[in-house]
Amino acid sequence: MIEGPCAVVIPAAGSGRRMGGVPKPWIELDGEPVLLRSLRPFLEHPRVQWVVVALRKEDIETPPKWVSDLDRRVTLVIGGEERASSVMRALEHVPEEAAVVLVHDAARPLVTRELIDRTLAAVSEHQGAIAALPMADTVKRVVAGKVVETPDRAELYRAQTPQAFPTRLLRDAYRAAALLGRLGTDDASVVERFGGHVAVVEGDPDNIKVTEPGDVAVATTLLARRGL
Repeated sequence: MIEGPCAVVIPAAGSGRRMGGVPKPWIELDGEPVLLRSLRPFLEHPRVQWVVVALRKEDIETPPKWVSDLDRRVTLVIGGEERASSVMRALEHVPEEAAVVLVHDAARPLVTRELIDRTLAAVSEHQGAIAALPMADTVKRVVAGKVVETPDRAELYRAQTPQAFPTRLLRDAYRAAALLGRLGTDDASVVERFGGHVAVVEGDPDNIKVTEPGDVAVATTLLARRGL
């Protein structure tokens, strides 16, 4: 088992293009910003000692007061244009003492303690662990508007976050991927590309990513159902 304290990386530097230009971290759900709701479960976790949030440059220059005053464990850094570059920049600010780093999307405000615990337990036995859900729909691979393959959906999962890895492994994998110009769309893909074995733990259907206006209503309903 991997013992020791954990760090959390939150990439939150997106432009909010699909939200009409409003950055997703600042959208409010029942009176609280999405980013705050995404951060809180990690700040309440006993193993989390450091949290690095990658924000847009303009948000770093004039951060909301609630971010500045949130918690001494939180460090703000300037993110990149893409998620992967934001994660990579944030990883450079994770202390060497952190045994494990969890990466979580800023736009997933319904993450639970139980899901964090499942992911941490699995990374203790592997080189990485991600939350994921099996595909319910039939999936088609399409090229130039034509179906070229129907993969077996029993082997397909929808990746979520958190994703957890030994800190040095994830940092080294990102550095190597950057040198080759092969940064992936999630952290597990970066580790997989360099031979890491990543386990899957049961995700949470409520752990949705708020990316479009309709997701705000869904997330608000889910929060109300949980009494949050």
